[in-house]
Amino acid sequence: MNKGKITRISGPIVYASGLEGCGLYEVVDVGNKKLIGEIISQEKGMATIEVYEDDSGMGIGEEVVSSGRPLSLKLGPGLVGTIYDGIQRPLKKMFESGNAFLTPGQRTEPLDSQKKWDFVPEENIAAGTDIHPGMVLGFVQETGSIKHKIMVPPDIKGKKLSSFAGAGSFTIDEQIAQTDAGEKICMAQYWPLRKPRPFAKKLEVTEPLVTGQRVIDVFFPLSKGGTAAIPGGFGTGKTMTQHAIAKWCDADLIVYIGCGERGNEMTDVLTEFPELIDPRTGRSLMERTILIANTSNMPVAAREVSLYAGITLAEYYRDMGMHVAIMADSTSRWAEALRELSGRMEEMPAEEGFPAYLPTRLAEFYERAGRVFSLCGQEGSVSVIGAVSPPGGDFSEPVTQHTKRFIRCFWALDRELANARHYPAIGWIDSYSEYAEEVKEWWDKLDPRWAEIRIKALELLKKEQRLEQIVRLIGADALPENDRLILIVAEMIKNGFLQQNAFDQIDQYSVPEKQIALLMLIMQFYELAAKAIKAGCPLLKITELPARAEIVKAKSVIANDRLEDLAVLSGHLEEQLGELERQYRTTSL
Repeated sequence: MNKGKITRISGPIVYASGLEGCGLYEVVDVGNKKLIGEIISQEKGMATIEVYEDDSGMGIGEEVVSSGRPLSLKLGPGLVGTIYDGIQRPLKKMFESGNAFLTPGQRTEPLDSQKKWDFVPEENIAAGTDIHPGMVLGFVQETGSIKHKIMVPPDIKGKKLSSFAGAGSFTIDEQIAQTDAGEKICMAQYWPLRKPRPFAKKLEVTEPLVTGQRVIDVFFPLSKGGTAAIPGGFGTGKTMTQHAIAKWCDADLIVYIGCGERGNEMTDVLTEFPELIDPRTGRSLMERTILIANTSNMPVAAREVSLYAGITLAEYYRDMGMHVAIMADSTSRWAEALRELSGRMEEMPAEEGFPAYLPTRLAEFYERAGRVFSLCGQEGSVSVIGAVSPPGGDFSEPVTQHTKRFIRCFWALDRELANARHYPAIGWIDSYSEYAEEVKEWWDKLDPRWAEIRIKALELLKKEQRLEQIVRLIGADALPENDRLILIVAEMIKNGFLQQNAFDQIDQYSVPEKQIALLMLIMQFYELAAKAIKAGCPLLKITELPARAEIVKAKSVIANDRLEDLAVLSGHLEEQLGELERQYRTTSL
């Protein structure tokens, strides 16, 4: 244990002497209140410390004591359903033991060390069993939705178990096994949050993360193990979109990081999530959710570390063979924390005052996503969805531009769509997904027409954008009927497919089969209507057809388990448009 003295204070950055024997990223207790800090730089005779709590009132000469370990998270049963701050302090327990505001130096165990968990061992595990890092020794039922596997820690050095407790009720800190090297194994383990957890093999991404949101799943899919960004100005629906994905996506576990968001917005998350029902299990969504809350009025240094805490928790459950989705809201506030800390350290600023290492830090975060074959012998994944809040909705600012370098799925929120109450407000012109080719095989098994119909629909929307510019100049009536048909069908795609009502019991979630069937129906209308126009049918006759209105309403009328009704509607469409085509073709002859 090394001890030093504070020599200088610059907000959350503290300088101390006498810590020459400490390592980089070592945790220290700072000042008389013993605030949590981390050594982020070492120079001769001087250590630079990042303090994760409010250090108001701290004075020069106060003592700094090292802990001898890096900043780490305690991982074990009891994580799911808990609300933490950026340094893994459980906020509910902190509130119960103190008051509504965090007190500097206040401490509470991240996991309940008194609770007994029923441990069920794996078959053929006993004293003398050969072990390896990541090996599953047994499990506990953490919540009704999560089976928590107890694994051999990745840094274990023993080769056999010298003792094994077997089935029983244990606290997280009680020994359940010991290796031949004398290392004790408990249900809880520590892991440095800045260090990625190891895995056996990185796998290609081939399966989409199904969100139930049509604009995402069909047009701009995200794979399990992929990375996505949701950039948008204030009020365009970033948090709303992440809420919908968190509720409906087919991930096994959700890690939601509220990084630097407004307190009232985070309060909505904390109050709404426990009341949401998981559509897959019928139980509370909190039974498969971990929340990290670091609002804008909390210490800026803890905001910087909250993203690493979230990704470490996700990797831990990934190692159990789970598919985990991270919602980071927002990475812009995290980057602003980096900028403030960098300024306090008097580092040379780069674009717009952000530190020169901003791209490196963003890369370090996003590259921890992926689909892997874990050390326990099962496939797991971490998918990262990061919200970006560019000032004024300017996508050319540094955080958005650097983020685009490291993600492969870009859901650009459109201010005009948001103002028009079009939800989700993901613009189809600026958005893109590089995962479409990787998930094509999965969609082909469902419906081989997906790739073709997706491209045709996107091309039609791009044509509509070009035609809209002409319409502003000369009016829609001056366009040929084929071009006017494109405008009508594009509007049908927007209203009948892309727009989704989060409050409608039927429309709030679409199964993939319904998504592709709806888009096929609209494109079928386009093809049959084009044939009828070619035969001489006026466009007005086509737009008056009852089937056209039925197609737009189908998303909120036809339930996910009544897809045969879409086939019936397709038959009506073919019958009505086919009759028009035959009628005018006969007339022209």
